[in-house]
Amino acid sequence: MDDLLGSLYILIPLSVVLVFVIGVIFWWSVRSGQFDDMEGPAYRLLMDDRDPPAADAAAEDGPAARTGEQLRNGQERSGNHD
Repeated sequence: MDDLLGSLYILIPLSVVLVFVIGVIFWWSVRSGQFDDMEGPAYRLLMDDRDPPAADAAAEDGPAARTGEQLRNGQERSGNHD
């Protein structure tokens, strides 16, 4: 019986400390904005906006940014077939 009480004397303060640590971590996450935008990261994963569309890239960067198909079409129009 003394062994059971001895373990309770250890486990009860340990559980109180654990609940306190979990509360501090939860408070920190709420204060740092972890739960402000719950849907944005999910949609950001689906949207690949790092690579702009080819037409926009060609217009912005000039002839160096043209794709291979655009270059072939340009060669066909100019009559330069290799």
